[in-house]
Amino acid sequence: MTLLDPATWTGKIHLDGWTAGSGGVQDVVEPATGDVLGQVGVAGPDDVTRAATRAAAAQEEWAARPPEERAAVLRRAGELWETHAEEVQGWIVREAGSVPTKAGLETHIAAAECFEAAALPTHPQGEVLASNAPHWSFARRRPVGVVTVIAPFNFPLILSIRSVAPALALGNAVLLKPDPRTAVCGGVALVRVFEEAGLPAGLLQLLPGGTDVGVAVVEAPEVSVISFTGSTAAGRKVGEAAARHLKRAHLELGGNNALVVLPGADLALAASAGAFGSFLHQGQICMTTGRHFVHESLYDDYVAALAGKAENLPVGDPSTDQVALGPIIDGKQLDNIDAIVTESQSQGARLAAGGRREGPYYYPTVLADLTPDNRAFADEIFGPVAPVMSFSTDDEVVGLVNANEYGLSVGILGDVGRAMKIADRVRSGKVHINEQTVSDEANAPFGGVGASGTGSRFGGAAANIEAFTETQWLTVRPDIAPYPF
Repeated sequence: MTLLDPATWTGKIHLDGWTAGSGGVQDVVEPATGDVLGQVGVAGPDDVTRAATRAAAAQEEWAARPPEERAAVLRRAGELWETHAEEVQGWIVREAGSVPTKAGLETHIAAAECFEAAALPTHPQGEVLASNAPHWSFARRRPVGVVTVIAPFNFPLILSIRSVAPALALGNAVLLKPDPRTAVCGGVALVRVFEEAGLPAGLLQLLPGGTDVGVAVVEAPEVSVISFTGSTAAGRKVGEAAARHLKRAHLELGGNNALVVLPGADLALAASAGAFGSFLHQGQICMTTGRHFVHESLYDDYVAALAGKAENLPVGDPSTDQVALGPIIDGKQLDNIDAIVTESQSQGARLAAGGRREGPYYYPTVLADLTPDNRAFADEIFGPVAPVMSFSTDDEVVGLVNANEYGLSVGILGDVGRAMKIADRVRSGKVHINEQTVSDEANAPFGGVGASGTGSRFGGAAANIEAFTETQWLTVRPDIAPYPF
């Protein structure tokens, strides 16, 4: 059976069934070739109003379903990701410009997210509280109602499903707004999986669109929680809008993540880890290693080894060639990467490898001899660029890691005891000792601090329950209480 038959979804959104959107249609463009792969429907604000109303009505009945019924839908969804993995991966490769191994990671984690979420309906839903009054006192978790999920282009499937699956499992309905550039693998695929898994109608609405749709899915009165993954600039706007409407916004934003290479670290392994952290998916990952801090005793050799890795990584069309890096998502992002690299060299950075573009591709790049105020160190590049700087003491490197507005992920390579002491001092949502900065598991809490977001509100039972439920105080007495009035 074909999951993503274009006859089902071409030119359509999913608003309680596949239907035309009021925003018209948009081409699905392959970034590697510029070829049009199909057309998706585009929603408008009026569609959001209808979708939110329908979702709120469907949610009440869904939340009242026995837990085992909701769990069964999530288990079937996990199995469907496994069954249709190859088909979905093909779309991730062509629509998002991903290499096949990265596409395989997305479908694997999508299945894992659904299997993890399947345990949520039967997870303890609260606690019994002590009380001085002669009654039973409970704190119980209740679904928030309707959740808006806004997801980006870079890991379109993972960054949608990690919110959609637990929100549904906990008894909510979802409005999903994927990035229009990856609306098939980040939107259509999810709707089709849950349709086949038996999710009741109205609970998952697909609303690709522009800024007007983004505003509408945040401000819709029926929406209680917004789960947003994207840039820090866009996240600030979402957070501000949510605050005006007294809604919770869980924001997973950008990062300028640090990899610390300690003295005595294995040089070959460290350079391999650094290359993976900076160049995976063309550096278009919030967890990408954006700053390499290398002890002065290893600095020159590390720069040379990392540059050697960069020069030998093949770049090209991942759907036709055996490559390590595919295309940049679009011309605007390609121009931004090139501008940062060029400006950084004018500020004194030394180009050790790469620094060139060709068609839709940017070659893996190593910049050495930077200072903290260099743009390549200060900004999130979101491209395959590895800026490297030396340090001499642990105090110095802790200061350098923390001298940045972001706080998403830190990797520390080398002596474990020394790394543990550094880990206790860095400001970051995640720290990985003897691993690079890019890592994600369905059962692990995920999030950042500072300009990287509002903390770990994704992954793991505790974070998901906190994100997608409200706490209600409930008391029970055997008889009506006496009062002095």
